[in-house]
Amino acid sequence: MINMLTLKDEVVKLRNSISRGIYGFILKPAFFKRDPEAVHDQMVALGSSLGKYSISKVGTKILFGYSNEKLRQKILGITFENPIGLSAGFDKNAELLDIMPNVGFGFEEVGSITGYPCEGNEKPRLWRLPESKGIVVNYGLKNDGCEAISERLKNRKHPGVFGTNIAMTNCKDNLTIHTAIFDYAKAFTSFADIGDYFTLNVSCPNAEGGQPFAIPYRLDYLLDIIDEIPTKKPIFIKLSPDLSFKEADELLVVIKKHRIHGIITTNLTKKRGNQRIIDANIPSKGGISGKPVQELSDKLLSHIYKKEKDRFVLIGTGGVFSAADAYKKIRLGASLVQMVTGMIFEGPQVVSEINRGLSELLERDGFKNVSEAVGVDAW
Repeated sequence: MINMLTLKDEVVKLRNSISRGIYGFILKPAFFKRDPEAVHDQMVALGSSLGKYSISKVGTKILFGYSNEKLRQKILGITFENPIGLSAGFDKNAELLDIMPNVGFGFEEVGSITGYPCEGNEKPRLWRLPESKGIVVNYGLKNDGCEAISERLKNRKHPGVFGTNIAMTNCKDNLTIHTAIFDYAKAFTSFADIGDYFTLNVSCPNAEGGQPFAIPYRLDYLLDIIDEIPTKKPIFIKLSPDLSFKEADELLVVIKKHRIHGIITTNLTKKRGNQRIIDANIPSKGGISGKPVQELSDKLLSHIYKKEKDRFVLIGTGGVFSAADAYKKIRLGASLVQMVTGMIFEGPQVVSEINRGLSELLERDGFKNVSEAVGVDAW
């Protein structure tokens, strides 16, 4: 008798193979000939439209969905169907919440969302690094602002788990620390009851004010204010991959004093001397995502897990293109994993490929659930 689970898995494998071929040989070459920001905007518009109709959501799930009990976890009171999430920066204005679960993501992080609307930096502000498998991002926190986005989302039910990534508005006013803290608090307050978790983005490399809260005493001031804002949501903080271990340890001393439940490692890197960057022409401005940040992110992830064990829930992001990439982060200490650039380079079916691959790797290594693999290589 045919094992139905095996048959289903083989069908998913064939489906993904066909999707990969279509994306790799037809869609990606066409996309990569065009301006990356224009392509991004069109994909967001398409995803938003698909999320409005039941038939398109079902169709998307048939094309890209995948589920396996081994991948389901309950973390900080939230049930994640799988550990692969869409990182902040792709869905800046929370327009894709109704479709991304059908693409196969276990969760999504929207934003960054700031206290006030922000047009971002001047164009061009997005470049591909095809040889390095990375993207240079200099958006400068472009978004509609916390009031407009929260007004759209309040009192609405969404099918999946999502977090709200909060940052300070990219403007001259926020060169003053107290003003910048107020900006964070304004956005944070707007989303106190919207979404499943918070992320405080203190590591954006593209804002006019830089990264003032990478300095411990300033971070302490910010978190003092955040502590006073009522919310039931877990709070994560997103760190830079360019921190030394000493700098990270100094921030951890502060973080442990406050209402922080988890850490995301990491944001974009500003380092241009990275050996993983092999393209000839690299824009001088902007942060770099994808493969160039992978090793930096993994090293900081492992360092924090070794130091703090399970005190914090860790989310690993940076350079995830395959199940092996995601599994490495999990084994280094990440309970959850995020991606954006890998989807752009590999296609939307990569989410299913990663989740299916993780299921196989867990089976191979004798783990009944993905949670059992967290941190096994960090000792």
